[in-house]
Amino acid sequence: MTRRVAITGIGCISALGNNAAEFWSACRAGKSGIGPISGFDMTGVRFQNGAQARAFDAADHFDEKQLVPLDRFATLAIVAAREALAQSRPDLSAEEKTRAAIVTGSCYGGKTSEDAGFANLYREGQPRVHPMTIPRLMANAGASALTLELGWQGPAWTVSTACSSANHAIGQAFWLVRHGITDIALTGGSEAPFTYGSLKAWEALRVVSPDTCRPFSKGRGGMILGEGAAMIVLEPLDRALARGAPVLGEIAGFGMGADAHHITQPSAEGAARTMRMALADAGLPVEAVGVINAHGTGTAANDLTEAGAIRDVFAPNLERIRVTATKSLHGHALGASGALEAVATILGLREQSIAPTANFLAPDPDCDVPLCTGYQPWAHEAAVSNSFAFGGLNAVLVIRRA
Repeated sequence: MTRRVAITGIGCISALGNNAAEFWSACRAGKSGIGPISGFDMTGVRFQNGAQARAFDAADHFDEKQLVPLDRFATLAIVAAREALAQSRPDLSAEEKTRAAIVTGSCYGGKTSEDAGFANLYREGQPRVHPMTIPRLMANAGASALTLELGWQGPAWTVSTACSSANHAIGQAFWLVRHGITDIALTGGSEAPFTYGSLKAWEALRVVSPDTCRPFSKGRGGMILGEGAAMIVLEPLDRALARGAPVLGEIAGFGMGADAHHITQPSAEGAARTMRMALADAGLPVEAVGVINAHGTGTAANDLTEAGAIRDVFAPNLERIRVTATKSLHGHALGASGALEAVATILGLREQSIAPTANFLAPDPDCDVPLCTGYQPWAHEAAVSNSFAFGGLNAVLVIRRA
């Protein structure tokens, strides 16, 4: 049994705002959320900018007792999920809750709590760490907290595949619904990477930009870290229509694969193969795609190989496609990036427009793709959203207009 899979709710928190409406408004305007990192001493860190969810305060959404076992990344996931569910209004029976699925993605898990515990233990010499350190840092903390809040008892797990985590999570949730294993799934990703230890680790890798994120642009200097969460509700299209749910779009296909090439250097061949897998899974030709939300990190290696992969796959249709890279707006939120990009893709399909790639300076002849650098109305029936992770783990979604 295979079923068409509708998107009936979305929610997100990012550097662009505390809900999906604020997020899309900033995307449309090309208003980047990248700015100086605040919240702790940045002395000794070579880069100073990030895309923090500055307007988000967990205390606005949880009482003191609720926050005891929750790291920031988990609170982001829960609040984004609440927004998505408020839009979808699934109203499940007790029996339906026994099969309802939650699949989340996170690269780091509770990095904020982990770093704080290590700092207290090793730097401050405190012999004890917070008693809830393990529940706070486990990557599945957001998913588990949502099962408790919602009473959902079906399949629930967290995917951790670095920067592809959210796309892997959404794709697996899509397959659960498509094949009748569940009638509803809550899925997405969350990340809170802004800790001193995390920033120093990224500094050592030398892939972070000294100023901002300029995907596919001449003069690009690297990625910019971001934080946030995005969650979406998936269910069979016929069920959504029968209950009068808002159908925001449709997940049509998913592809995943490994480069088997290099731990940090991407492969154009692997990226192209995964895009083709996703299109085949959707049963769509390349001519059906009008927009690609690229992985587009702004690093020298990613943009070069991804541009080559896009040209390879979409050569027959390249003149009728536009490419955008929304990490230039919301930063590279690691395990949450794919979910934020999925929301931007869904909303672009609904509005028949494209969120621009911000911070662009000039074309790079080695990254020759039809890049959208300003808000643009654009008629398209399907879009591709790419995620390519360190470790060579790729995940691509195909999303169709409602």
